[in-house]
Amino acid sequence: MTIQITRSDYFMGRDTKYARDLTAAIAVAADVTIDRVNQLLLLMAQDGVPLDVSPATGSLVASGWRPPAVNGATPGAAPRSKHMTGHACDLYDPEGDLDEWCSSHLEELERIGLWLEHPSATKGWCHLQALSPRSGRRVFYP
Repeated sequence: MTIQITRSDYFMGRDTKYARDLTAAIAVAADVTIDRVNQLLLLMAQDGVPLDVSPATGSLVASGWRPPAVNGATPGAAPRSKHMTGHACDLYDPEGDLDEWCSSHLEELERIGLWLEHPSATKGWCHLQALSPRSGRRVFYP
């Protein structure tokens, strides 16, 4: 199994289906997010963290880029979700292993430039974003 995510994993076919919504700025932000998430995944794999493939997507990504129509139809999605700007990625995390690792390795999140949505708000997935939340906290509540 791969321990990296690809652009295809991240865009989930939405780059084609919603091509009009995909701006150059979103594509650049997505590339940064993908790179940072991949740096983190390598560290997790080195520590033996189980990386599970989502049965819904066939990849480690549970949710990547969301154009407005998809975000609006996503239960519980924030109206200004960082997923819409390419700055966020949800990794499939059915047992909370990724959230647990991130919570105990905040220095690595800081070094890489990622923020973690609090695990209590993300049962089944690990939300990472490459843009600071308004609070500025490395682990934040939505």
